[in-house]
Amino acid sequence: MKKVTIEPLTRLEGHGKITVFLNDNGKIDEVFFQVVEFMGYEKLVQNVPIEEVPRIASTICGVCRAVHFMASLKAGDQIFSVEPPPVAKKLRKLLLSAHYIEDHTEILYAMGLPDFICGPTAPPEERNIIGVAKKLGKEFVKEILEKRFSAARIVEILGGKTTHPASAIPGGWSKDISEDEVKELQKLAEDCLKLGKQSVELFKEIVVKNPEYSKLLKEETFNVATNYMGTVDKNNKVAYYEGIQKIISPFGQEIGSFTDKEYLDYFAERTIQWSYAKFPYLKSVGWKGFIDGEGTPFCSVGPLARFNVSDGYSTPLAQKAYEEMVEFFGGKPVHNIFAYHWARAIEILNHAEIVKELVNDPEITNPNTCNPVGKVSGEGVGIIEAPRGTLIHHYKTDENAMVTDANMIVPTTFNNGSIQIAVKKAAKFFFDDGKFDEAKLNLIEMAHRPYDLCLACATHAFPGQIPIQLEVYTKNGKLIKKLRNF
Repeated sequence: MKKVTIEPLTRLEGHGKITVFLNDNGKIDEVFFQVVEFMGYEKLVQNVPIEEVPRIASTICGVCRAVHFMASLKAGDQIFSVEPPPVAKKLRKLLLSAHYIEDHTEILYAMGLPDFICGPTAPPEERNIIGVAKKLGKEFVKEILEKRFSAARIVEILGGKTTHPASAIPGGWSKDISEDEVKELQKLAEDCLKLGKQSVELFKEIVVKNPEYSKLLKEETFNVATNYMGTVDKNNKVAYYEGIQKIISPFGQEIGSFTDKEYLDYFAERTIQWSYAKFPYLKSVGWKGFIDGEGTPFCSVGPLARFNVSDGYSTPLAQKAYEEMVEFFGGKPVHNIFAYHWARAIEILNHAEIVKELVNDPEITNPNTCNPVGKVSGEGVGIIEAPRGTLIHHYKTDENAMVTDANMIVPTTFNNGSIQIAVKKAAKFFFDDGKFDEAKLNLIEMAHRPYDLCLACATHAFPGQIPIQLEVYTKNGKLIKKLRNF
């Protein structure tokens, strides 16, 4: 047996590797995506006042800071038995949408699209944002970056800082918005809207209208058919800050919905010795190893999952783009992993429209941004849709609201099983002749980038020992072999 390792992985947040095992005939035997870093915030926030947790949780990742901030803040509301006033919710939603725009823009233009704009087998020194600038023009990329900064500026105005927001307060928001700030926000919102429109049109031009890439979007090898989960509102439109978490099967049937602590009725988490990231799976299915299709235990999250579980978006331009995507694939659910990039582009537009609505809402300057806290309940669950997918923060506290226990299930963790399946399918598709070279190795990495990995966010539960062992399962969940020597 021969082993080939791709390390470090490129164009993602965090540190990981892909290990490929070849049989004696040089054919792909097994492929595993491994998370090799550890953060441990589930332990770090213990014995901390819950009102301080949002600011601490935001430091899990410099990219994902706003979503950990927001999920833990929502959990804090529950612990203090308080419902924020309407204006506070609008300010929270505004910050979240601005964060989405800057995050999705980075992922789309710097992480995902270089594979398509520069070419999947282009030299590594050309397959990056610099290569994108050479292909699309420096002025175009400069314009994209400037508009992304407009979204970051909105986060700064609302959160007090560009990174690691400081405006969290249980029951509301610690900072109201002035009339002068509203005028600036309205100008920034126009930049975001232009960026959203450009992103959708660029994806269609670069990928959908390209015969080779369009074929890739419909290539069944890259279908990872799992269950899907996302948050929807009362009209079954995609929701981000609050709503009902909806789960559908690989065939599109609704199999469950929940809010808050009810997530425990649906998901269990498995730790495996060869990764520092957990593997959530559906309790109703049970652990069956890394399989997709009928009987899969995994539940994918993120832009494509939200697309699949909903009837589209609450804003008109994004809804039109949604309908075009449904038409291209001939219906839902869509399982092709590269469709995550398309859904991500549509969400930039969706959030830009949301930002424009919120900054033009007359109530946005209401100074009554906080309600008084109530009795300490001792437990709170904050669930939001992060750019990468459903994010859960669950805390227990003592009577003084000091954290005694914490559980964080992040989008990359939810997608962990799906990623294992995706990289193996890519390896078999591109490399089953047993011939490896640096340019072709990127083709395996193309399969993890649609999931927009953040490995810093995904590594908080310690599996018990250093990763040393791989387990291989049959479809009925029976352990059939172990691969060692890492």
